[in-house]
Amino acid sequence: MIQLEAMADLLKLLGDKTRLTIIALLKNREELCVCDIVECLHTTQPNVSQHLRKLKAADLVRESRRGQWVYYSLSLEDKPYLQRLIDELPPMEQPANTCCRDEA
Repeated sequence: MIQLEAMADLLKLLGDKTRLTIIALLKNREELCVCDIVECLHTTQPNVSQHLRKLKAADLVRESRRGQWVYYSLSLEDKPYLQRLIDELPPMEQPANTCCRDEA
């Protein structure tokens, strides 16, 4: 059973609209590149990377590298209490064309 303090920290992390939006984007996709997320959020790559770093540190997302591109996906297998919450998030508009997929 998860400790209340650890759960509070995770919920606080997800209390940020940008991070919650990233989670919502990832819930409907197997994985997304940073450039995909930048396009959807209309923000900068450093800003998205900073949020992803925090989500990765909390073990909510994982990354996989393919060439110069880093892809992110949800990592909620051991967090069913969060999975149920995330399942309730509204669908997000997904990126149409992305820079890394065009060059792959």
